Amino acid sequence: MAARRVELEPGVVKGELHTRLDDGRVRCDVCPRGCTLREGQRAFCFVRAAQGGEVVLTSYGRSSGFCVDPIEKKPLNHFYPGSSVLSFGTAGCNLGCRFCQNWDISKARALDRLQSRAYPEAIAAAAADADCTSVAFTYNDPVIFLEYAVDTARACHERGVRTVAVSAGYITPAARPLFFADMDAANIDLKAFSERFYSKLCFADLEPVKDTLVWLKRESQVWLEVTTLLIPGENDSSDEVARLSDWMAEALGPDVPLHFTAFHPDFKLVDHDHTPAATLTRARRQALAAGLRYVYTGNVSDPDGQFTRCAGCGEVVIGRDGYQLGIWRLDAQGRCAACGTPVPGHFAARPGTWGPRRMPVRIGA
Repeated sequence: MAARRVELEPGVVKGELHTRLDDGRVRCDVCPRGCTLREGQRAFCFVRAAQGGEVVLTSYGRSSGFCVDPIEKKPLNHFYPGSSVLSFGTAGCNLGCRFCQNWDISKARALDRLQSRAYPEAIAAAAADADCTSVAFTYNDPVIFLEYAVDTARACHERGVRTVAVSAGYITPAARPLFFADMDAANIDLKAFSERFYSKLCFADLEPVKDTLVWLKRESQVWLEVTTLLIPGENDSSDEVARLSDWMAEALGPDVPLHFTAFHPDFKLVDHDHTPAATLTRARRQALAAGLRYVYTGNVSDPDGQFTRCAGCGEVVIGRDGYQLGIWRLDAQGRCAACGTPVPGHFAARPGTWGPRRMPVRIGA
């Protein structure tokens, strides 16, 4: 597959995965929704559509904008800490989360509002020129712009730039190998640990996400971290946190980092309160008690919940203040400088120095 695909028209390329049905419709096989479309119809995600008996991607080369962020913002705490990452997304999403905090992008229904046009080679070049360690496919779910993300990931690797998928993990078994083959790291958003939550607030299902997590951990080389946004009264109970933590420890093992982050009212869930810091602290303690070794809190001021501690001796090996790194007690091989215990993840010999900066980047026309 070439890094630059042949476009049927500006922004439109043939999809990789679909099935022609006997009744003339075509089914998209990228995500578990399996949208069945007649000619001209768009899928739930809005950016995949039926055209000429095929499923096409209509957002190829079209972006909601580019920005250089700290890698910890994805959040990834064990993937080249302190480094910079060029982030971008497109329009649309294959989930319908009522609490979406990027709803102005993910729920967009007008591609012409996406002012940035950039092809894979240009994105890779911009990341290299900005000395970014990686490029992140984020803001909306990159599963829906699979072909654009895959081509960009391959172009990045040609320039020595790593790649990160920030996703809800709502993807079919058929699409997983293609999408993740060129991803170096992923943060998967495990929205909750109940089918009720997924059905009521995301218009989706939990089981495909669990399957993706297990596949990533057991069948791929992708570095994996998990995030759960705790929403008061919806998925923050002690019982649900315990079930989620126990499942992660058993299915994914103790070394996959888990991030509990705070909710703020947004989109169609403005009637809920902000998540109290105490809820995140309690959830973190529960997850640690369940055997998870690296559990973090986010969107709140909680120094202890940001530190990375050695699983061997308990010493702080990476200290964080927001997105600013402080303490660094890892040797060149990513081992605790005090006791030599390896810390799972990908680490440079020295910490990155990007800090909390956020730098918009203009690419293309």
